[in-house]
Amino acid sequence: MTALRAVIDLDVEGPRINKHLYGHFAEHLGRCIYGGFYVGEDSDIPNEGGIRLDVVEALRALRIPNLRWPGGCFADEYHWMDGIGPKEDRPRMINTHWGDVEENNHFGTHEFMALCEMLGADPYVNGNVGSGTVKEMSDWVEYLTRDGDSPMVRLRKANGREKAWRVPFWGIGNEAWGCGGNMSAEHYAEELRRYATFCRDHGDNKLYRIAAGAADDDYRWTETLMKAISCLGCTREPRNIFQGLTFHYYTVPGPWEHKGSATEFGDDEYYTTLAKAARVEELIAGHSAVMDCYDPHKRVGLILDEWGTWYDVEPGTNPGFLYQQNTMRDALVASVHFDAFHRHADRLVMANIAQTVNVLQAMILTDPDTQELVLTPTYHVFEMNKGHQDAASLAVHLLGDDNAIEVGDRSLNRVSASASVKDSRALVSLSNLHLTEPVEITLDLRGRAVAEVSGRLLTAPEVAAHNTSGRPDAVAPAAFEVGAVTDGTLPVTLPPHSFATVELALTPEG
Repeated sequence: MTALRAVIDLDVEGPRINKHLYGHFAEHLGRCIYGGFYVGEDSDIPNEGGIRLDVVEALRALRIPNLRWPGGCFADEYHWMDGIGPKEDRPRMINTHWGDVEENNHFGTHEFMALCEMLGADPYVNGNVGSGTVKEMSDWVEYLTRDGDSPMVRLRKANGREKAWRVPFWGIGNEAWGCGGNMSAEHYAEELRRYATFCRDHGDNKLYRIAAGAADDDYRWTETLMKAISCLGCTREPRNIFQGLTFHYYTVPGPWEHKGSATEFGDDEYYTTLAKAARVEELIAGHSAVMDCYDPHKRVGLILDEWGTWYDVEPGTNPGFLYQQNTMRDALVASVHFDAFHRHADRLVMANIAQTVNVLQAMILTDPDTQELVLTPTYHVFEMNKGHQDAASLAVHLLGDDNAIEVGDRSLNRVSASASVKDSRALVSLSNLHLTEPVEITLDLRGRAVAEVSGRLLTAPEVAAHNTSGRPDAVAPAAFEVGAVTDGTLPVTLPPHSFATVELALTPEG
């Protein structure tokens, strides 16, 4: 059995892990909104204003910090005024990006803001640059966030909302290099200046303006946008055009035309998927390095607001709905991402998995026939890891000669790990990515004494195991016996393809 040592200095705190790294994404795509979050007020499924209550309850258990909406590609063909007022009067549209289906606009601004309030999540609204106007976006900001008296305030009040909402996060377009307008970086930078200027702060609401950044490793796009706000050799702060800059990265096992099945895959596909997931750390570091050149004080945050696995859709489903199952393999993709996020918490301030319900690497699947709700293995990783939110990161130094798995021209760590501390409790996350072999990890805990230990384990006999309405707990967390700390060390044996968390109650300092 492979044996590794993980050295953790419990008293050496690193950057804070922003809770918004555990953010979510809900696009008008497939059954994410309609049939997922929203079932309509006349549905037999328990709901409040059409919003499905069991979905809300499940997501509240994750302490979901923010929700991005309405897209994605859909954001750049969405005109927000079509989604306000009496539902029977709202005009219909065609969702040309996702399935070419008719959208009735019954889920709009008021419904989204009600959903965020029910979730206890901050709204992240993505505005339309691709087919919209500066005035349209400026009016939306005013409608949402201004109190007092103005044309948009009067319109909001006429639609039943007296008090302005708090909207902290505002996306200025999406994937401007592609579905958001097929722009060059230089052209988008000019559009960004214009749109951001008229996305005003109203009253106490301060917008965190988020620029639509790069795909994958397009570092030139990042550099172009950073140049738009920087002043090399100057002492002044970057111009206040945007406060956050995104990039997108999906884990796609195969070529785009045949990405692979979510549930039927061989050993090579498993390892390829995990190796591609682990590449996210290289991309975070690459974009961070570019940003450091123009913003060494890290005033602008890096945001990965679309990430997750992308496979071929489930057989018999609409190809434009991007519905896929979710296995133990996906859980490990999520755990690898979070470990990377924690290690780069100095620059990475937000991340949003794609997507929350019924689309791509979802938290929740709802059965369109039985209407039953299923929690996915990925959901459980979010839930087991929620103690990292707003905690101080701790470095984990993995020592040993056998922590590498060769995957083609890349090397994948057999064990992925991260840790944090908050309120005298430390949380250690550990993943054994080897498909068939267990691994023994000795946690070498330094700097603070440990009073109590508990553990939880997520795994399944087969890595392709997944949850269905017939077997909702095929992959679910279980108690994990980890023993006690002796002389500062704690041995932990992880089964193959497993994820575990170890929680440490620390004795008071001093």
